[in-house]
Formats: sequence, structure tokens, C-alpha cells
Amino acid sequence: MEIIQVAGLGLITTFLVLAVKEQSPVFAFSLALFVGVVIFIFLATKIGEVIGILKDLAHLAKVNDLFLETILKIIGIAYIAEFGAQVTRDAGQDSIASKIELAGKVLIMVMAIPIITVMIETIIQILPA
Repeated sequence: MEIIQVAGLGLITTFLVLAVKEQSPVFAFSLALFVGVVIFIFLATKIGEVIGILKDLAHLAKVNDLFLETILKIIGIAYIAEFGAQVTRDAGQDSIASKIELAGKVLIMVMAIPIITVMIETIIQILPA
């Protein structure tokens, strides 16, 4: 039922932001940003639990640590880039938000290189010479 708490906090904050926005847009944005960070931190603890389970499963399956670590970093980059872009859009800066998203995509591509390299090497080993 944690989603009810998160949704409730989001709705209450939305009403407060709408009420205060006319008199103090900076305070309204700061309030929205603060609540967004609180929700993000709350979710980070949940993500930490999932990461622990995935690490245990990967260890049991004898999956190369490089793969799991890289995939987790890629997921982290995606979440952080999305959060940053949304906050920036909330501030009315769509152009900067697009650049954050682009940076996230490029960093994900860079992080994927080790996995792509191992996959290509494996395919080369499987194919007859």
C-alpha cells in the first residue's frame, strides 16, 4: 500500500503547488522538487532491495559480475536521467531536459560496450573459421 502514500503525497503537493504558484513560483517549484527528491529517495531503498535479490540470483546462476553490474548501472543511468529531465521540464526548460535525456542515452550506449564486446567475441568463437 506504499503506492497510496506516494500518490497521496504527490496529489497533496500538486494542490499546494497550484495554490502557491501564482504568488511564489520559485517556492512552488522548490516544493515540487523537494517532494520529487523525497519520493526518489524512498524508491531508491526499494530499488536497493531489488538489486540485492538480483545479485543473489546472479551469484546462484553463476552469471558474470560484469554483466549484472553493467546492466544495473544502465538502469541507474536511465532512472536518474529520466528524473533529471522531468524536474527540468517542470521548471519549463524543455531544451535542457532533452539534453539530459540525450546524455543518458549516450552514457547507456557507452556502458553497453563491454556486453556487446563479449557477445561478439562469443559469436566469433561459436562460428566456424
